[in-house]
Amino acid sequence: MILDIGHPAYSVADIERSIQFYAKLGINEAFRLYNDDGSLMLVYLHVAGDRFIELFPNGSGAGSSAGASYRHLCLLVDDLGLTLQDLRQQGVDIARGPILGRDNNWQAWISDPDGNPIELMQISKDSPQYKAAHSS
Repeated sequence: MILDIGHPAYSVADIERSIQFYAKLGINEAFRLYNDDGSLMLVYLHVAGDRFIELFPNGSGAGSSAGASYRHLCLLVDDLGLTLQDLRQQGVDIARGPILGRDNNWQAWISDPDGNPIELMQISKDSPQYKAAHSS
């Protein structure tokens, strides 16, 4: 039985640059795994609870193995305005937003160093996501 989403995984061109970028979002390195030859296999970043992001080094950037099916990563935030203010102060470019989506949630968009789009979303109590998560 599926319990939850565990992690998205990205191939990144510069592992340290990507780690630094996600640290600006408050997502920090949790641990590293190594190949038998001692080379870096991947880095796990801790988002919250038991949710992680995997970064694989030496990728060619956005979608290097994902093909055309990858769209974006959505990160939930508690206060979009304050989050955007903090990210701007850290030099993160806000590509779009804040805007009110059709689902009544506030959203903004950024990209990681490899160009992977990231949606920042503040869930509204009037949204279908909130209602679905809190029904029963």
